Amino acid sequence: MQWLLNYLENSDGTELIQLMQKHFADDLENSREISPETSAKLFTAIHDKIRSESKTVRRRVIPFGKIAIAASVIGLLLLSTFLLYNRNISKETVNAEASEKRFRNDVLPGSDKATLTLADGSTVVLDDAKNGTLAQQGSSKVIKVGGKLMYDPANNNSKEIVYNTISTPNGGQYQLELPDGSLVWLNATSSIHFPTSFAGKERRVEITGEAYFEIAKNRDMPFVVSVNGAEVQVVGTHFNVNAYNDEDNVKTTLLEGSVKFVNDGNISILKPGQQAQLTNERTTKVVSNVDVDEVIAWKNGMFDFENAGIETVMRQLSRWYDVEIEYQGKTDDLFIAEMRRNIKLSDALKALELTGKVKFDIQGKKIIVMP
Repeated sequence: MQWLLNYLENSDGTELIQLMQKHFADDLENSREISPETSAKLFTAIHDKIRSESKTVRRRVIPFGKIAIAASVIGLLLLSTFLLYNRNISKETVNAEASEKRFRNDVLPGSDKATLTLADGSTVVLDDAKNGTLAQQGSSKVIKVGGKLMYDPANNNSKEIVYNTISTPNGGQYQLELPDGSLVWLNATSSIHFPTSFAGKERRVEITGEAYFEIAKNRDMPFVVSVNGAEVQVVGTHFNVNAYNDEDNVKTTLLEGSVKFVNDGNISILKPGQQAQLTNERTTKVVSNVDVDEVIAWKNGMFDFENAGIETVMRQLSRWYDVEIEYQGKTDDLFIAEMRRNIKLSDALKALELTGKVKFDIQGKKIIVMP
């Protein structure tokens, strides 16, 4: 509905008119036409009603032939609309029942879920832990506040450096504040391995999956992200790294500041709006004018698909709703959709079905995709 309202507000309606004309034409092939006489009477009655309620209408005679032709068109459209409306009522009833059956095994959206692995190998399930101080790791206190974990370097005299890891499962996400004040958002099925305090010449972390960073500035100690054998080097900036194993490329997208993407000694300098893509063949490609809103939609609680293939769409849904995907057939159609991530799985699938390009069936923890 929101898409339609935006479309009507921001376009001349040409595509919508063409679509309506096609539906009317298809429907009229099997419809009974109203006679020109009946149509003329209908048109005349409408015209007389308009004239009687208008104080400024100038009287003029309209030839009957023209009235008949115009009225015939209106009559056909009215009849077509009536038949289409009644036919759609029964279709919608049947479709609603079928839809309810296909989506009876609904799945709730993901939430703030993660596991913290401490230096000694012990683990803390963060979604079950209470707010407050969870542990002392090296020189930092580990503090949980809602869906966020903070490292407070309270004991700056300690020289002990230990490492922690935060991992999110399918259907999980989490936020982290590192001991230097840098902020990290972890997407589903992701992890970050980091020291509980930073010392030396650099601040180095390692990730898998997808993470968004807002790095605190420190020119004397650059921030380095290790990912799939490559490095992202920054001083203070905002960027996103997507390094899922089931994606074609490792993608580093810059939103603000400047970063170096280093791969086997080859350095690419990124500007805001650019994306470094590391292929499976270990080559680097820099793409400009990337839609950064689409890239970080997940961090802002959204799904944003812009001309995305069905496999791309379903990979994101699979991670967030923790479901398996099975394809029964193939579609090469591209999808444009924007949805909040806090909706149930059935609502997301129904929204995609509105495109008319695909149907779904939820079977336990598996989604059947049917072009």
